[in-house]
Amino acid sequence: MRESSSNPVPVERPRLVGRSSSHFTRVVRLFAQECGAPYELQVVGSLLATDPAAYGGHPGLRLPSLITAQGTVFGALGSCRALALHATRPLRMVWPEATPAPLAANALELTVQAMSSEVSWIMVTGTGGEACGYAAKLRTGLDGMLGWLEHNVEPALAALPERDLSYLELSLFCLLEHLEFRQVLPLAPYLRLQQFRERFTERPSARATPFVFDGSPAAAQRQEEAQRQEEAQRQEEAQRQEEAQR
Repeated sequence: MRESSSNPVPVERPRLVGRSSSHFTRVVRLFAQECGAPYELQVVGSLLATDPAAYGGHPGLRLPSLITAQGTVFGALGSCRALALHATRPLRMVWPEATPAPLAANALELTVQAMSSEVSWIMVTGTGGEACGYAAKLRTGLDGMLGWLEHNVEPALAALPERDLSYLELSLFCLLEHLEFRQVLPLAPYLRLQQFRERFTERPSARATPFVFDGSPAAAQRQEEAQRQEEAQRQEEAQRQEEAQR
């Protein structure tokens, strides 16, 4: 993964339009790491921008978008599906349509809803609206969804088919990490969710995609590390191809 500026560049590899501090963007970054799909990150400078071009053409002014040679894909799920076409490593992925068990399906629905509610809460409270009734409803809803997930996370994950990864696990991990990264609410009361988060943190993809604010020293360090990992991936793929031709 390499980070690029917001200036238009020729589409050679998929270009992910988002932010390193965004949980929806991190879902895509994590998936790309898991399947070895190359991409570039185009940072959205301000979430208050009102020009769709700043969001890769997204008419709803949302993150992320993925710009490919075939066209632009809106949203985290669609971006992951598009990157799967560029995978260099096999990955048994459980997508939402392969999550038929009601408990697992509800867990995914509430995870994605909680991600959206958290964004709304951050935007509302960040513009001085923390005392309004809508902010209180958002926070109450977040508490309720986290409580449900805490109670049901283990059987929900157990209901998933055999896999290397699922969209539920991707999204849930990004939600939990982001809640603490943005100090929205502490995870201390949610022991089962903490255990899931700790297990997922051991994955190399999680360690390679930490939340950082773009432009910070941590972001620059992450970019250098990502470039080293990308070069290692290219060498690994070249070696596999060479061995396959023998």
